[in-house]
This record gives sequence, C-alpha cells and structure tokens, in this order.
Amino acid sequence: MLKHYLHKILEAGTDEAGRGCLAGPVTAAAVILPETFTNDILNDSKQLSVLHRDLLRPVLEEQAVCYGICHVFEEEIDEINILNASITGMHRAIEQLSVVPEFILVDGNRFKPYGKIPHECIIKGDSKYMSIAAASVLAKTHRDAYMDKIHEEFPMYNWKRNKGYPTKEHREAIRKYGISKYHRKSFRLLPEQLKLDL
Repeated sequence: MLKHYLHKILEAGTDEAGRGCLAGPVTAAAVILPETFTNDILNDSKQLSVLHRDLLRPVLEEQAVCYGICHVFEEEIDEINILNASITGMHRAIEQLSVVPEFILVDGNRFKPYGKIPHECIIKGDSKYMSIAAASVLAKTHRDAYMDKIHEEFPMYNWKRNKGYPTKEHREAIRKYGISKYHRKSFRLLPEQLKLDL
C-alpha cells in the first residue's frame, strides 16, 4: 500500500519517464497531493496497465493540489546527457508548481538541490510513496501522448507501440530507414554502432 512520506508537510513527488529511450524527450512530472488523497489503483506507472494509467491521469490532474510537466527534448539530451536532462526536467516541473513545496521526494538516487528546499532520493520510490507514483503516472502518460503524436509523422518506427524504447522492431527500423530528427544522436542507436554517421 502506497503512503504519504511526511505528514503535515507539503511534499512534492517528482519522477521522469523515457530515460532509456532512443527517440523523443525525457518527460518529468512533479506533483503535490492533498494529505487526504487515497487511491487503490495508484502505483509505480511501470506496474500499471495502459488502461489504469489513462484512468488515473485525469483523477490525479483534478485532485492534485498542483502539478507540473516538462519535456526535455533530444537536442538538449544530446547536449547535457540523459542524467542531467532528467534532473533538469524535474527542476522545471517543480518550477511550474503553483504552490511551493516544503520537501521534495525524488524517485531514484540522483538529484541536484532545487533552491533551498530539502529533498530525499528514494530508490523505487514510485512503488512506495503516493506523490512519486502520481508523478510517475503523469510523466509516463504525457510522454506516451507525445510519442503517439510524433508517430503520425514517422510511422515506420512504430512509436505508438514502442514509445521510442530500444525494441528489436525499433532498431530494425533505424537500420532500414536511418534516424529521424527525434532520435537521440548521443545514444547507441544500434548494438554494433561505434559511431553514428551524421
């Protein structure tokens, strides 16, 4: 059962989706939930079906005290690397919050301080704490919606299905058609690739 981390303290949970993808943005979300918030379905987005994630998104957006979403696109990922892009996305999502949190809960083990607000990194935090799980669901659903949109432009990569992750089908399409403007050029796009010919 997921729980709140601290009581009587305004905590924001933050998480990202799409770190391991070959194409598209890394998407971060930050969420402050009311202390009274409960939900029987809410869990780490990776443990939820697409149907459950899609059902949760409007519930979270409506019932959250506030939330923020940020896409960090492939050009910036290539420039600053995926770890920095993930942290940058989380910072920008927190910046969008209409209420300033008193504490930040971060999924994973890496983060850079955001202003003077104390934070804690929690490995697998999205399966332990509600605010991080909520952020994981919002990051994932917003990113998936973006990948569905750009799928229409480049259907040969089947992003509607693989969302930019390195599936066999996605890699075969890169081998056959080359890369698109949405691919991360700093990533190893094909297993045997040493250097990408740009």
